[in-house]
Amino acid sequence: MKNSRSARWRRRTLAAAGALLLGMSVLTATAASAESDPREGAPAGYLDVPEITSNIELLATLPRVAPFDAPPGNFGFVNSDLAFSGDNAIVGNFNGFQVYDVSDPAAPTLRASFVCPGGQGDVSVYGNLLFMSVEETRGRIDCGTQGAGGAANAERFRGVRIFDITDIDHPVQLPGVQTCRGSHTHTLVTDPDDPANIYIYNSGTSGVRPAAELAGCENVSSNTQNPVTTGNPTQWRIDVIKVPLAEPHTASVVSQPRIFTDPATGAYNGLQNTLQGTLHPSGAAYSPVPNTNTCHDITAYPEIGLAAGACQGNGILLDISDPANPVRLDAVSDPNFSYWHSATFNNDGTKVIFTDEWGGGTSARCRATDKPEWGADALFDIVGGKLQFASYYKLPAVQTTQENCVAHNGSIVPVPGRDVMVQAWYQGGLSVIDFTDTKNPKEIAYLDRGPINTPNPNGLNLGGYWSTYWYNGNVLGSEIARGFETLGLTPSQWMSANEIEAAGEIQQAEFNAQLQTRLEHAPSFAVVGAYVDQAERAGSLTPKAIQQVRKHLAEAEVLSGDGSAARAVAAQLDNAARKSGAAPGSDVAESIAALRALYS
Repeated sequence: MKNSRSARWRRRTLAAAGALLLGMSVLTATAASAESDPREGAPAGYLDVPEITSNIELLATLPRVAPFDAPPGNFGFVNSDLAFSGDNAIVGNFNGFQVYDVSDPAAPTLRASFVCPGGQGDVSVYGNLLFMSVEETRGRIDCGTQGAGGAANAERFRGVRIFDITDIDHPVQLPGVQTCRGSHTHTLVTDPDDPANIYIYNSGTSGVRPAAELAGCENVSSNTQNPVTTGNPTQWRIDVIKVPLAEPHTASVVSQPRIFTDPATGAYNGLQNTLQGTLHPSGAAYSPVPNTNTCHDITAYPEIGLAAGACQGNGILLDISDPANPVRLDAVSDPNFSYWHSATFNNDGTKVIFTDEWGGGTSARCRATDKPEWGADALFDIVGGKLQFASYYKLPAVQTTQENCVAHNGSIVPVPGRDVMVQAWYQGGLSVIDFTDTKNPKEIAYLDRGPINTPNPNGLNLGGYWSTYWYNGNVLGSEIARGFETLGLTPSQWMSANEIEAAGEIQQAEFNAQLQTRLEHAPSFAVVGAYVDQAERAGSLTPKAIQQVRKHLAEAEVLSGDGSAARAVAAQLDNAARKSGAAPGSDVAESIAALRALYS
């Protein structure tokens, strides 16, 4: 069986190696140089500002164009979250969504755009369906731009829009599902036992609609620490929407689980009930307030039957084995965290990273005066269905008072044998983090720019990465003000060419960051090479063994590539296994054995 590497990956490896040999721009540095971090004091600008990079390169930037362009800070046209389908990246926007062709990540093109205002524009895809969150009162059923005035308006849409994207250049809007607090974010949830349906966990964070506009909505104040046990308030619940795939136009809310209830008292508001004006450890009032009356983001991992909810004042763990009726397993809180915002599992589902959006994403929260545990990540191990705190991670480079900066959206980079995540930090740029050891997360790559200085040259102008996600071999980013960007990791002492290639060998038909699936590496020379590189980095194999195993792997790959007999390839792999000295059951031994089996 032929298992040689693709020309695409050979070109990338050679190009990256050349960049390392020749030296990149003056503003390129290694992630280890924290004592004199070049991100600090970077020049201000907008579309012409230089990038400061370490072990990652910017491949392309496509600035926003009409009807999605506006000066930085105009919330009507902010780029928001991302979803991916085939060669298409779908970029949500407060004004609708845009579709980019990323078949060539180094040269993406804008394929189509669809105006449909309503914010926040969180998007996800499943087959030929596109879902989009709408929470603002200007959202209209007909996607019109004229808004919907009045306290109650029959033309208003707040909830989850559904589009048929069978023809992605001409999406067709289906009825969608209206909800009492609109939709700030939503999460697709699949059921392994029910392929005919998918579920959506809807999180509405905005004000409650009047019952005159949508029946069943009931508003009460959440600014209370008294137990709430009566009525059917819209607060302290999420919406579970069932979408029959054969009839998506019939999608509807099928349950509204109260996942914050105190099991002892029955109080709906059974978790954090922080009052308005309470002081954060920084000395200022919490902003937003960690008052758990809904979730901001929920990330589902149906294959392991779990979801992690970032729910304003708490991080929670849910049993989703019955998707229509999620059950809380655990909840954690932290006075350092102002607003539990998002969650990401590692690939094994044994760890979860929660983010804190202190300041709501519009404030400077990476200043020299801001402690590392504020506006940061909190890393947890999952042990026996419980969340065990391990450590914090915060972007290490100090940002200015002119840069909105706080932990935001990211996803795992599927490097075999490691837990790696790429994460957005708004105007803090992006950071690639190794969290294999949850007690000692480490930055291994980054990209940053100086503050945006338009239209206000001396103030804070909203911008930066909303989301940075790994998809089929590249990092793709939604930049609030600058547009859509593609990036590629480059080899370094913390990430080898083999590890980057092995991560890129996993190709997905679609990707939604809040719907995680188990990513499994097929046997390949890159995977074996990645484990050998890791053994060298850890010192678990001798230098002589490393040299020998690489020699035989290289010979085996050449033989595989030129069509030699399988037994010749197998012989070289046998030599590699024998001379590696790797212990039986180790990653090196197991990966060589798996590759060897292809040539039996």
